[in-house]
Amino acid sequence: MASANSYKLRCSIPGHEMDVRGLASAVFPEGAFLSVSRDRTGRVWVPNSSPDNAFTEMHCMSGHSNFVSCVCAIAPSETYPRGLIATGGNDNNICIFTLDQAQPLFTLQGHKNTVCALSSGKFGTLLSGSWDTTAKVWLNEKCMMTLEGHTAAVWAVVILPEQGLMLSGSADKTIKLWKAGRCEKTYTGHEDCVRGLAVISNTEFFSCSNDTSVRRWLVTGECVQVYYSHTNYIYSLAVFPNSQDFVSTGEDRTVRIWRQGDCTQTIRLPAQSVWCCCILPNGDIAVGASDGIIRVFTEVEERMASAQDLQAFEDELSKTTIDPKTGDLGDIKMEELPGREHLDEPGNREGQTRLIKDGEKVEAYQWSVSDARWMKIGDVVGGSNQQTSKSVVYEGKEYDYVFTIDVNEGGPSMKLPYNVAEDPWLTAHNFLQKNDLSPQFLDQVANFIIENTKGHVVGPAQPAGGDPFTGGARYIPGGTDDGPGSGADPFTGSGRYIPGSGPNPGAPVGVADPFTGRGAYSSAALRRTATNIYFPKTDGVTFEQANTPAIIAKLKELNGGAPQEHKLSEDLLENLESLLMSVCAPNSSNPPPTIQQINLLWKAAHWPEDIVFPVLDIMRLAVRHPLVNESLCGEAEGVQLCNHLLSLMRPEGRPANQMLALRTLCNCFGGRHGRALLLAQRETVLSQAADLSAVCNKNIHIALATLLLNYAGCLHSQPDLEAKAQCLSVASRALETVQDKEAVFRLLVALGTTVASDQSALDLARSLGVNSQISKYSTVSDPSKVAECCQLILKELQ
Repeated sequence: MASANSYKLRCSIPGHEMDVRGLASAVFPEGAFLSVSRDRTGRVWVPNSSPDNAFTEMHCMSGHSNFVSCVCAIAPSETYPRGLIATGGNDNNICIFTLDQAQPLFTLQGHKNTVCALSSGKFGTLLSGSWDTTAKVWLNEKCMMTLEGHTAAVWAVVILPEQGLMLSGSADKTIKLWKAGRCEKTYTGHEDCVRGLAVISNTEFFSCSNDTSVRRWLVTGECVQVYYSHTNYIYSLAVFPNSQDFVSTGEDRTVRIWRQGDCTQTIRLPAQSVWCCCILPNGDIAVGASDGIIRVFTEVEERMASAQDLQAFEDELSKTTIDPKTGDLGDIKMEELPGREHLDEPGNREGQTRLIKDGEKVEAYQWSVSDARWMKIGDVVGGSNQQTSKSVVYEGKEYDYVFTIDVNEGGPSMKLPYNVAEDPWLTAHNFLQKNDLSPQFLDQVANFIIENTKGHVVGPAQPAGGDPFTGGARYIPGGTDDGPGSGADPFTGSGRYIPGSGPNPGAPVGVADPFTGRGAYSSAALRRTATNIYFPKTDGVTFEQANTPAIIAKLKELNGGAPQEHKLSEDLLENLESLLMSVCAPNSSNPPPTIQQINLLWKAAHWPEDIVFPVLDIMRLAVRHPLVNESLCGEAEGVQLCNHLLSLMRPEGRPANQMLALRTLCNCFGGRHGRALLLAQRETVLSQAADLSAVCNKNIHIALATLLLNYAGCLHSQPDLEAKAQCLSVASRALETVQDKEAVFRLLVALGTTVASDQSALDLARSLGVNSQISKYSTVSDPSKVAECCQLILKELQ
């Protein structure tokens, strides 16, 4: 920041009818900002040229059916050169607005509870957080990914400058780092709900919490500093352009300005909850509070409010009533307070508070370093407003009331503690959450509290039907094998495959198909042609190689020692051998597989896991045959086949079984029924297969990459962005650990196939940072196909 002047009021904007819950600096017009409120509207404010340096409402947006909780600006694009505005609400929706329409351009639906946090990234990516415990990644009107892992509401989200990295903060007290849809790290240290996140750089960020602390973190996981000054929940953070100093707001009625790690200024507001803040391009600070007023503060003297307006703000503040039960004033014993003479002594730090007795009244003052004086910030009143009986102690705390609630006749009664200074709906919500009761009782419990406390409140009453998260706003949520494995295919050697489908139809004459093992591949020939021979790869890749005598020999050997209930007779062994011969030489004189043989194969596939691998290898070869593919992958049987193979792919399972199960899934793509089955089971199959990238085995990695490639090929011509997002995520995750160059090549081809001819998939890949992740492969010299494929993908991503 340019100077170390104190911030003073610039203007007050009474533009909303209820709490202002979210603020964000606007992309357009210059100097403008956005606000959203519990009054269900969003508004755009632009600076005007009047002498009072105020703001004018340029645009009002409506589209939510409930309170609006958060807002962010989406960067300009060719389609929307002035950018877009995203708002999230208690109706579970995200509305996207232009600057010239009051109604949403479109609405994003998918969250199952309030959307309370939004952050926009490059290429139009939007990240949302919700009380439903998830965060979601959105692009082009669709949900690309759902980030699952938190156990309570996700109160804060932010996209880091490093492409592909996202942060979420939750009521479960943790922060999580996500890359390509996968949780990479969990940060612990906060002792209560994490309410806000703010980016410092691509390696550091701030967080704030209901535990009254702000923490500074390295992305690598270390908490490098903890800041204390607030006396109640902290709701929001904003970082100044110097990436060091910041602003925080909270439930203690304050805006606090931090310079070089210290709280250098505390600005109190005549409102209980200071929900949000944002820093404008000129360094001014906008804050929104529970009184529905937006206040802008500036350190530039020319923009400060007139002396008359500054005095009016101070007078308003001095008339505020403060309830000591809120904790705003710290832990102070009322009976030990001094008199007015105590104000003759100067304070020793910015924002220091003193309570004094003035006759029968108790007044609160705050020390201003810049003005070198004590400023009155309000009158202190008892939490009961002197109208209720003596406090009741429950679980070690004092309450004005402790009600006994009987929910079920004959069941145990429940205690509901309540102070009249609290919001009845918040108390009711927390009571329902704590006792695992249905939210449908919210109004009933809240109205019970109101009726039985005769409506006693401190200060102005909450509007009817209030948000249960106003008031104190505390949210209480409800309720590998990584060692080297043998795993090599016991029959087909290294796992090199020769597709049976012939050369890629896109290959130019004279250039070998990089997916066949038969011919040498000439990189020079590729350079002489403009044709991309690598992707999109839409014909399925299968594992064809087989040593049938070795498979049968191993099958008979293991059958000899098999448990009696699994042992096969000679006739049944001959049946399996006939099946193997017919599927490996379908054009010979061998008869086609019979239903009895297929049923026998399915039964044998349930041998004990230590001896089942030769049966799996027969199944791997058999599912390529149309009759077997239809029988095992049909509607009724297909799900059972998938589940059985997935059970063999458990990370703690045997590497040989994992590899052969993956190869069997790959070969299922060779038939119409297999493709339909695997597309229907895509989410489960890819999710579990991705876990095997952590297994240290190159053959497993090659099979995993091939499975992903086959999925990418099937999805290439389909507008299923959510499915393509999963492909991108799994490929990105696998590339973190996979070393084998053949596996890397197939993953690259899968990436190229996923993004080819699909602008939305390209945008998502860019936002996930795929280009920075794969650029290291652009210089691989052996095999040259890795670098050449990588360079083609990077060209697509430009």
